[in-house]
Amino acid sequence: MMGCHDQQMRYPMTTATLKRQFITDADGNPVGVILPVEEFKLIEQVLEQRLSETSIDEKIALIEQAAKDPLFLADLRETMDDFAAADAEWWELPQ
Repeated sequence: MMGCHDQQMRYPMTTATLKRQFITDADGNPVGVILPVEEFKLIEQVLEQRLSETSIDEKIALIEQAAKDPLFLADLRETMDDFAAADAEWWELPQ
């Protein structure tokens, strides 16, 4: 079994300069990019912020869809009815 040091001796690491590389689809449209770490570090915070904003927008869209979904609304009504019954058992004063 070879250790990490043995592999380095057998396959010496080469020094390469990585430049920005664009990834394209079959039609030649840009769909992604490979960045050197130094460039990525410059935009990392902006990317994280945008991703979290997108996530919030997606969540809002799902909530808006749920308000129109008959199955969701039926489940919601059933849950609220069950809650009202349990609430009445625990908190309503006997008459």
